[in-house]
Amino acid sequence: MKDLDVITIGRSSVDLYGTQVGGRLEDMGSFSKYIGGSPTNIAAGAARLGLRSGLITKVGDEHMGRFIREQLISEGVDVTGVQTDPDRLTALVILGIRDQEQFPLIFYRENCADMALAEDDIDPHYIARARAVVPTGTHLSHPRTEAAVLKAIKLGRENGARTGLDIDYRPNLWGLSGHGDGENRFIASDKVTKKLRSTLHLFDLIVGTEEEFHIAGGSTNTVEALRSVRAVSDATLVCKRGPMGATAFAGDIPDDLDLGESGPGFPIEVFNVLGAGDGFMSGLLRGWLTDQDWSITLTWANACGALAVSRHGCTPAYPSWEELQFFLNRGVKTPALRHDQPLEQVHWATNRGSDRPVLRAFAFDHRAQFEEMEGATPQKIGCFKKLCFRAATRVADGRSGYGILCDSRFGREALFHAGNSNLWVGRPVEQPGPPPLILEPEIGPDFGGLAEWPLGHVVKVLCFCHPDDGDALWAKQTDTLKRLFHACRRNRLELLLEPIPSKIGPVDDDTTPQVIQRLYDADIYPDWWKLEPFQSDDAWRSACRAIERNDPYTRGVVVLGLDAPLDELKASFELAARHGLVKGFAVGRTIFADTARAWMKGEIDDDGAVAAMSANYDSLCRLWDEAKALER
Repeated sequence: MKDLDVITIGRSSVDLYGTQVGGRLEDMGSFSKYIGGSPTNIAAGAARLGLRSGLITKVGDEHMGRFIREQLISEGVDVTGVQTDPDRLTALVILGIRDQEQFPLIFYRENCADMALAEDDIDPHYIARARAVVPTGTHLSHPRTEAAVLKAIKLGRENGARTGLDIDYRPNLWGLSGHGDGENRFIASDKVTKKLRSTLHLFDLIVGTEEEFHIAGGSTNTVEALRSVRAVSDATLVCKRGPMGATAFAGDIPDDLDLGESGPGFPIEVFNVLGAGDGFMSGLLRGWLTDQDWSITLTWANACGALAVSRHGCTPAYPSWEELQFFLNRGVKTPALRHDQPLEQVHWATNRGSDRPVLRAFAFDHRAQFEEMEGATPQKIGCFKKLCFRAATRVADGRSGYGILCDSRFGREALFHAGNSNLWVGRPVEQPGPPPLILEPEIGPDFGGLAEWPLGHVVKVLCFCHPDDGDALWAKQTDTLKRLFHACRRNRLELLLEPIPSKIGPVDDDTTPQVIQRLYDADIYPDWWKLEPFQSDDAWRSACRAIERNDPYTRGVVVLGLDAPLDELKASFELAARHGLVKGFAVGRTIFADTARAWMKGEIDDDGAVAAMSANYDSLCRLWDEAKALER
């Protein structure tokens, strides 16, 4: 059964991208970590566009290899063909953005894992699953990896798969220049030309820049090079031409490149040329494998390339299918696409990872409530929060759909333990107290403290606000929230927003929806909402409509508990569960309050506390699941 659209083959690395732009690599002070390597990027980009993609490569048996595997899984790439090499390290690339054309780059690939790919690593059963097999050129540079590629192509052709080649020429990786010459894209070499030409007849599609066709065709005249390739291959040749877009040649090569089949280019500002070709290839594969005509296929490819050059990083810059359609339907509003807020919202919201259909969160992020307990000290509060974490993990038992809310003021050690769990983790940033909203000192006046957070943690902020608040207070609070929102995006962190109007003034069914709309009007787009339990179905319906009207890609809503007893929470859950946008709950004091008071006074030991909280948390989880089951 061909359950994969495409399998790519070749390089897989970790890209360490300098976060400072415009300077030398020597002057970079910090780096962002992404997956990299042309076939790895293409597999991830194709998956974002809805193709069922897989990858054949090797990674090391260490942290970077695990990072690549986990990221590919999160992108929806099949990793059956990603093997772990016990003896070699995962390849690394250190790179930066000097300007729109220069990109200092160092490949750390000495005896790296992906170059150990061998013929015996190609599984015929895996290849038989694919409608297309697409290697990239670097793996033709060594006899061992070349044998693996040729075996995969042979098996693919025997099984009726399409075959494609992304030339992906890097002179440095063919041994033609030194380590410091990683950004060089062309050095003429008869040896490389001969090697490439020996394989070109095996492909139905060959893709490259003009320089890459120069090396494949053995001429620096693009028309002559294309004709040289055509002499040995019947493949459709797609020549990438930078700002002039790309041109496809299914038959004879004309005297003028403009006479081939083409799609429109896009007038955008080039920010980062690295990885643009892999984004282009992802869009091209989407069109090629869905049998679109070349005008549409190249339009998609050009658009993906345009989006790629506008952002930092390679794979993180590539669009989802929803984003690509949004971009094509709406058009270019500003040439600097990374500053196009509506486009960036769609990009973020449709590429942040798989959704959680349910979230049952044990919230013990409280601070003032613990400090007020008899016998409480900062040390004892911290120890108790570790017990809360133990209760959460006991109930979750490694399953998805469970989470915690925990602060770093008292719960620092619990958060450290959470790093090795499968729990969703949210952390508060607000200081307890009345409005206006003030953030914890650790966040910093410029919100720079968020740079220290693990990427999987979710920023949770509680804001006491009401539609009747004065304009000055609204402006002050939304200014803080907006800056926090942008800091979250800058640091690739999700945001959970918890507006609480009931503590400020009277509420009815329209109060919270009004608050939600005013926050969206301030261009604040939380990934999650945490809402008070409403007393009517109309209130839930209005709140959910307000969210969906402004953000169709929201993660969803969790309902809070407000220290309600179990019987009240049961009724609250049954009301909230009727609405698909409500994914679960984030409840705290109902679970821990009585146990915490007893433990602080020494009336219950650690194991008894964990047992009591586990029972309460498990009961709430069952109540939620039963409430959802009633609506199915």
